[in-house]
Amino acid sequence: MSFLGVEASITGRAWLGPGIETDRAAEALVQATALPRAVAQVLARRGVDAAGAAGFLAPQLRELLPDPRSLKDMEAAAARFLAAVEGRERIAVFADYDVDGGSSAALLIDWLDQAGLRPTLYVPDRIDEGYGPNAPAMAALAEAHELIICVDCGTLSHDAIAAAQGADVVVLDHHLGGETLPDALAVVNPNRQDESGDLAHLCAAAVVFLMLVEANRQWREGKGRAGPDLMAMLDLVALATVADVAPLVGVNRAFVLQGLKVMARRKRPGLVALADVARMDTAPAAYHLGFLLGPRVNAGGRIGKADLGARLLATRDPAEAQALAERLDQLNTERREIEEAVRAAAMEQAEARGLDAPLVWAAGEGWHPGVVGIVASRLKEATNRPAVVIGLDGDEGKGSGRSVSGIDLGAAVQRLASEGLLLKGGGHRMAAGLTVARDALEAAMARLSELLAKQGADRLGPRDLTLDGVLMPGAATVEMVEQLETAGPFGAGAPAPRFAFPDVAISFARRVGDSHLKVSFGDGLGSRLDAIAFGAFDGPLGPALESHGGARFHLAGRLELNHWRGRVSVQLRLEDAARSTA
Repeated sequence: MSFLGVEASITGRAWLGPGIETDRAAEALVQATALPRAVAQVLARRGVDAAGAAGFLAPQLRELLPDPRSLKDMEAAAARFLAAVEGRERIAVFADYDVDGGSSAALLIDWLDQAGLRPTLYVPDRIDEGYGPNAPAMAALAEAHELIICVDCGTLSHDAIAAAQGADVVVLDHHLGGETLPDALAVVNPNRQDESGDLAHLCAAAVVFLMLVEANRQWREGKGRAGPDLMAMLDLVALATVADVAPLVGVNRAFVLQGLKVMARRKRPGLVALADVARMDTAPAAYHLGFLLGPRVNAGGRIGKADLGARLLATRDPAEAQALAERLDQLNTERREIEEAVRAAAMEQAEARGLDAPLVWAAGEGWHPGVVGIVASRLKEATNRPAVVIGLDGDEGKGSGRSVSGIDLGAAVQRLASEGLLLKGGGHRMAAGLTVARDALEAAMARLSELLAKQGADRLGPRDLTLDGVLMPGAATVEMVEQLETAGPFGAGAPAPRFAFPDVAISFARRVGDSHLKVSFGDGLGSRLDAIAFGAFDGPLGPALESHGGARFHLAGRLELNHWRGRVSVQLRLEDAARSTA
């Protein structure tokens, strides 16, 4: 049954509220724990009962951290790593060019630096080399190093790893594995096909962290030596977890909560410099990792020099950190401009093809490989369909895809590659990368669409809007929002609580920038709340509310704290609206 009677909002979505069982569970939590009702509603939706509430609100890493040895090849990987350290061998770190890869590399560099070793960092160029290890680079690294550690990549790199003659290769990854593994000394990956899948939600940096936990254990038990302080490295794990959109459940919640505390101490020069250029003036939260810091770290790999992000995160020199952060901030501005041009062209092309197909896709000449993944995300968000965006260059196209809940895009892309319709392809459930021959493009996308339809992608409608309950403007206080934040961090797999404000009157509505809308609304009893709707004029929401004509509306969104010139106020991140029939 629809919530507040909204079966089709202004954006075409049905509103769904908490069910009777959730309401009962929330009431039981309030009675047993004296938690605020709004917090109890969030916990009830997550299936947390009174006995588990305290542990959920204050997760302890020591209780949630999995045994590293539960992952296959972990003991061998850590042992070989320590042997290289003890033998003062030459170590190379081959990292992906995104935040997860950069954070993973920085974790290893940080640990090794404290052990008196400086490894070689190698990050492939997105355009010239593409994703993951390649044979020429691996062969060259093998000539000059005894150990190569591939992070956030390598699970599908059979030929490249075979080219690393004379060196041992260890893979620390989380991308979906194939039926066979490359001939590496160890492949540690919770998404290997022979793993249980219990730790499939970990990002690569979390896998690297677990390897370092095991390395410290082996060092302590075998040599009586204490390894570097791993808790101080959780800022990197938190950044990668959020930026790689790993679900914030289980140990990932603990990683992020503890990592945010570490980050707030401002001890890592790279993150301090990055926070400063991003003009962060409050304590770090998951939002900052995903929307301020992550995109800037990514900017080097997208449109600049691929290793800038990893170098920033690994440096101990504040002056170098400042220079790198400023360069990444500049590249991020350029990236946004490139992205907007590609987004507009891709959306026009996708609309012409039809936005109700199992797969929404677009391909364009010279589209920058560094932004196609972001644009795929935009198409996915706009259509609630899996989306692929491809940049064509010469005889090939390189693209990225993003999926929606319940549709495994990575498996479908991997199937396509095995059938020979792609030159290369892989990923995980929610994201994938691919390389396709230009003359096979239409056939490949048709086949991918067919595979996704079998998973039900053709039956997806506008996303229902799930709400946690109703609030009146006067109840949305700073204290209440702070109480809600104790149930965080919020992000992938753990959406922030969303509330409806029923039958309110809009007193102010104005367009801001190209597509945003600022709104003030009240309940007629003297209470008023400000709201911001980002991208409202990219769809029907902005025009409908701007020309409200005095009509009353139900408004829905997420509450957040707005910091401005030393003052803190509550703001609604407005997501949807429906005309009130009261």
